[in-house]
Amino acid sequence: MISDKFRRELRSQAKLWEAEGLIDTSFYQQLADRYQFHTLESASRNRFLGILISLGSILLALGVITFVAANWQVWSRESRVALLLSLFVAVNAAGFYLWRIPPSRSKNSNPNIPRTKGRNQLLGEGLLLLGALILGANMALMAQMFHIGGSSYGLFLAWGIGVLGMAYSLRLTSLGVLSALLVGLGYWLAVLDWSSKVEFSWLEILVRQMPIAASIMFIPLAYWCRSRAIFALGAIVLIFSLQVSIIQGLNPTWGAAIFCALPPALLWGYDDAMWPNIDSRLFQATARSLGLIFLAGLFYFFSFHWLWQDSPAPSQIPLDWSVLTNVVVLGALTVFEWLHLGRLELRRPKQKGVDLTTGAIAIAIVISALIPFYHLNVSPLPQLATFLFNVLLFLLAVGLIREGLALGNRRSFWGGMVLITLQIISRLFEYNTELLLKSFVFVLCGIGVIAAGLWFERHFATIKDE
Repeated sequence: MISDKFRRELRSQAKLWEAEGLIDTSFYQQLADRYQFHTLESASRNRFLGILISLGSILLALGVITFVAANWQVWSRESRVALLLSLFVAVNAAGFYLWRIPPSRSKNSNPNIPRTKGRNQLLGEGLLLLGALILGANMALMAQMFHIGGSSYGLFLAWGIGVLGMAYSLRLTSLGVLSALLVGLGYWLAVLDWSSKVEFSWLEILVRQMPIAASIMFIPLAYWCRSRAIFALGAIVLIFSLQVSIIQGLNPTWGAAIFCALPPALLWGYDDAMWPNIDSRLFQATARSLGLIFLAGLFYFFSFHWLWQDSPAPSQIPLDWSVLTNVVVLGALTVFEWLHLGRLELRRPKQKGVDLTTGAIAIAIVISALIPFYHLNVSPLPQLATFLFNVLLFLLAVGLIREGLALGNRRSFWGGMVLITLQIISRLFEYNTELLLKSFVFVLCGIGVIAAGLWFERHFATIKDE
């Protein structure tokens, strides 16, 4: 699929070429017809309209819920049930009817360009989002009317699964995002309420197997909707639930190494092409960005010396086989991913580049896993561990800056600059230093950030002109 960003840049360059006489008006018109320059403004307007409709749907849902709550005690039980069900069915039926109306499309349109949604479709999608919100209100009110007990996290998980079914049925990104948010919120509430033991049920199985469940629920939907937002949210729920499972159910002496190594290895090794019938790498960059964010947070957290000082002996936790299932399944997937990457590297010659390579990331992951394992099982090394994690954090920041300069990527450059600045300031406050030195470092960091920003923008402009 051709993105709107590419078409917008192509239109700008084509106008410049026409003004400079490199192409004539007829050739420019051919480019405009092929890449549909005339739909760029309407696409931007429709995105803005979609945001407004989504916000309006949320406010409408809040208004309906408030109205029902205000008259809840006045109506009979039969009236309440009839009102809730009729409202849910009417909103979803109207939304589905409007959503099915196709927008007009020209005969010579390019099939590689995504079709712009019409206003009827946007309004229908907003009503379907409103219906998904009403679904949660209906579930809560029905449970209250018929005295069905349950926890708050159970409500959000069941609500998220219901919205997930709607998202799969309609292939709507907005419903998929809402489902991922609801499931993630439900799991977070379940973690906070972890001490309360519930009876053996499907809800407990879902909470304990959330890493596997999240991958099954959201990753296929992300491909079906071609949505990076759903993929990113699903990956965040997967990694967070995996970390919680490792903490809750594995022995800290060797679980710490898995805690540090498995999530970034799983994210960085992800490749869309390893799945059958998928040729484009739609989500590989998103997964690797999440992997770099995880490594940056991990290196920064372990760079503090107090974390390694006088660490008590880890308590023995009985092995939880449900947690072990998550680790084994996702660990096997990680091994498969890296074997796939190895086969790709053997089939093609090494590409020249200055970005963060897979080999460097693999070494950083191995080192970050070996340090806590050695510290907890062999011999404490507080000074060395602190030094090594500071070195890893610095190298990661330098690598991001180098990638940003080579590729003209602002996110990578400023991500590296933020990491270095954060590391310097953190070390300054962590150790006992005088105010004069702190003042000098703050001034130096401020001047360095301003100078680096001005130099990068000039460098980026030079690369863009070339």
